[in-house]
Amino acid sequence: MHARALPPCPDEASITAHLQAQKAAFCAEGPVSAALRRDRLQRCVALLSKHSDRICELISADFGGRHPVSTLMMDVQAPIAQLKYASRHVTGWMRPQRRAGLFPFNLFGARSELRYQPKGVVGIAGTWNGPLFMLFAPLASVFAAGNRAMLKPSDLSPLTSEWLAEAVAEYFDPLELSVVTGGIAQAQAFTRQAFDHLVFTGSTDVARQIMRDAAANLVPLTLELGGKSPAIVSRSADIAQVADKIAMARAQNGGQICVMPDTVYLPRESIDTFTAALRKRWAQMFPQISGNTDLTSVASQRHLERIEALVEEARAAGATVESLGTAGSAAQDRRRPLRLVINAPVDCAISRLEIFGPAMAIQAYDDVRECVARVNAGARPLALYYFGRDKAEQEYVLGHTLSGGACVNDAMLQVGLSDVPFGGIGASGMGVYNGPEGFAEFSHLRGVYHAGWWDPRHSLGLNPPFNNKLLTMLRKSVQRA
Repeated sequence: MHARALPPCPDEASITAHLQAQKAAFCAEGPVSAALRRDRLQRCVALLSKHSDRICELISADFGGRHPVSTLMMDVQAPIAQLKYASRHVTGWMRPQRRAGLFPFNLFGARSELRYQPKGVVGIAGTWNGPLFMLFAPLASVFAAGNRAMLKPSDLSPLTSEWLAEAVAEYFDPLELSVVTGGIAQAQAFTRQAFDHLVFTGSTDVARQIMRDAAANLVPLTLELGGKSPAIVSRSADIAQVADKIAMARAQNGGQICVMPDTVYLPRESIDTFTAALRKRWAQMFPQISGNTDLTSVASQRHLERIEALVEEARAAGATVESLGTAGSAAQDRRRPLRLVINAPVDCAISRLEIFGPAMAIQAYDDVRECVARVNAGARPLALYYFGRDKAEQEYVLGHTLSGGACVNDAMLQVGLSDVPFGGIGASGMGVYNGPEGFAEFSHLRGVYHAGWWDPRHSLGLNPPFNNKLLTMLRKSVQRA
């Protein structure tokens, strides 16, 4: 076992010094073999697998209550799947690609290729709602690309973060992978570093500051930021099935997932049917709210108060609020029933801001074009969901909207696709990880030209002094273009 790379709550100078040491080690290492990349990926798998029970305990304690099934699925199995997929495919991803040659040099043996080379040291700043997934999922692409990495777990997951720093030292030399723990000061110091690439998962407002900091060092960014992911329900949809699918999605992590269906657009005449079907399904999953260990707690009192304020503002503005259960009276229990906020005015905060918790907006529509216009009037969402059997309408919705990803007749399963890049657009983020595109994201795509066995420029008169014959030939070529 190695010593921890950095002490708890290190100062900025210590973080900078360690980053420089990692960069020096990267440069000294030279080409990173496929075997070493697979080994690093497999060590991550071993770390998560060996400590899975401890991970469940710590994350539940940080949340104030989270079932081990939820943690095993989201923060153990899901990143392991990404790590193992990258390990299986990294050798093929690494192979140089032949590219089209340069005429007329290619006639005489010249060739060109594209090589994928690691960028160096990548910083990954995670978030609290998936404290390990949001670190290890991008790390799969980072390690597959041959980089080294520094991790900054969320300060809102202190127990998990401190454990991770110790666990990483069990499997990795600190110059391969290291962990920075601490609060806001350490997070800000971390994102100010001159990484070769920086990954950040969190809010759009924080991302704006990170972009400003990154600009000082010209650090390329991958940002995963969330947003108000809409679910558009067609008149052609089976409402009971839609309620079932959305209930299963909304049950995950207490609604605290960046691709969670945030606002459901329903035909005006279907709202009562949908509400009744969702209430029935919710009661089957969560017959009681208070103390129910199947239901993930809201992660902090501050977040709980924020969600309650969103709901109450909408209620005061005339929205109908349907509660799918009753909250308990124990002050320390932050589990809450799902609240359906129906037809909140567009200027309410719940209509403009990502909810990220146990509440969901419902909006009535008469024509699906209203939904598309509403979605396009806001920031680009991280995900979009369409439910229905009308193929023409489905293509209209997909073709006239833009989101990071999309899912048809289900919700959130697109995130589990290992071979499809995950990422946002606009206010929901930039850049991707997962699959070959994630590998490319953290690689430098280096074009290489190999000269042939003969250089035709001398015989063709392409060097000074130029002659009129060459000028005439070039003019005719341009005119034929």
